[in-house]
Amino acid sequence: MKAKLTIDEVLQKAIAKEIESQQLYADLRRQMTGKVAKDTFQDMVQQEKGHQAQLEKYRRRELEEGALRRGEVVDYRIAEHFDQPDISSNMALKDIFLLAANRELASSEFYYHLARIHPEGKVKKLIEDLASQELQHKQRVEFLFNEVAFPQTDGG
Repeated sequence: MKAKLTIDEVLQKAIAKEIESQQLYADLRRQMTGKVAKDTFQDMVQQEKGHQAQLEKYRRRELEEGALRRGEVVDYRIAEHFDQPDISSNMALKDIFLLAANRELASSEFYYHLARIHPEGKVKKLIEDLASQELQHKQRVEFLFNEVAFPQTDGG
């Protein structure tokens, strides 16, 4: 039997994941030596804070057009994206970037699933925008992965 969550419980989990992502990217920023990586992670922290703020507005019922009722049950497959492996202290940098890219992909898929169950309106558009932004984050982290995993040499 699959577990069911209310939209409020799903929003609580989504907010917690946004906060977790902020902490992850802030920690990664502190570990970086290159300006591009540091700036990328700082920007991602700020964007994840924006996502958190939008989700909190929805949860506080400040967004109504197209919102689901608080008690409406959501199929478990949306919440399955929350089970991600923990980062170990001895992971290689390229593996950290790969893990971050996978987290962003899972977040994007989560938001796309959540958007599909919403009626047309501002809330659905907001959630679709979050999904798109998470894919942009994935692209940025994959760029950093590529720079670390396949560094360019002077010979090209």
